[in-house]
Amino acid sequence: MDKLSLGKLGERIAASFLKKQGYKILEMNFRIRGGEIDIVAIENNTLVFVEVKTRREVDRISPEQSITFFKLDNLKKSALFYKSSRSGLPDELRIDFVGIEIGSDLKPKRINLIKNIYDNG
Repeated sequence: MDKLSLGKLGERIAASFLKKQGYKILEMNFRIRGGEIDIVAIENNTLVFVEVKTRREVDRISPEQSITFFKLDNLKKSALFYKSSRSGLPDELRIDFVGIEIGSDLKPKRINLIKNIYDNG
């Protein structure tokens, strides 16, 4: 499975997982020049932007290790653009992370939700 296909599989798994956690999915793969948001959702009257990282369980680096400050900063900029370009959304904003490890059977072996991974005060 190539990297793009693995990423898309992870995003579908993450969306299903988040729905079970009470998130309402608004949009997937929102793109603007210089950024992409994997999942846009609402949870408890908070607008949530979710970064999804998927790795095979045999990979040397975990999904959590692949998040960088540069990526988080781009996510924040994309999230602010998303919010400003739409009306009727909650005022509270948050960026969450879902890390997924996939087994050789293409089923999730581990799903890790980290809420509010970007808090710059």
